[in-house]
Amino acid sequence: MAKAHRSFMPLQLAILTVSDSRSRATDSSGDLLQQLAEQAGHRVLERALLPNNRYALRAQISQWIVSPAVQVVLVNGGTGFAANNCTVEALMPLFDQAIDGFGELFRQLSFQSIGSASLQSRACAGLANQTLMFAMPGSGSACELAWQQLIAPQLNAETGPCNFVPHLKSSTASSWATAPGCEGVA
Repeated sequence: MAKAHRSFMPLQLAILTVSDSRSRATDSSGDLLQQLAEQAGHRVLERALLPNNRYALRAQISQWIVSPAVQVVLVNGGTGFAANNCTVEALMPLFDQAIDGFGELFRQLSFQSIGSASLQSRACAGLANQTLMFAMPGSGSACELAWQQLIAPQLNAETGPCNFVPHLKSSTASSWATAPGCEGVA
């Protein structure tokens, strides 16, 4: 059975930088993620920069999850093993479904450039209220790797055999409910 042609749909994103040392003026990783998303044809609706405080992070992300406008949240920073890092602890309770493959593949790709230090990445992803969330390390190279190799293709409705676009909230995403998805993909 032939699959229906899919076309690119711009998505609406929010970007959260987690850092105790950066300011909005020095948030180069947040700037990079915004630039990459916009170059891909998506729209960044909101940006925030918060210190490592799991409750403040959870509150901000929860606002985006319930917003009818935000479809994807990109979080950079706070995913390592430093004592104050808490991004993963802030996000995990919010997930309706974890996307285990994101962290697994991110660490595998990272291993190619940073070796065994990739073990210390706790990059993670999940879905909550039809909002897709990705948490990655705060370095620019990590953000670029995650975006180029994993996130961007999955935010493109043209990517086959499947992508996350049909699972996201919005009036435009509802037309994808009957579009070919990941049937038969393990």
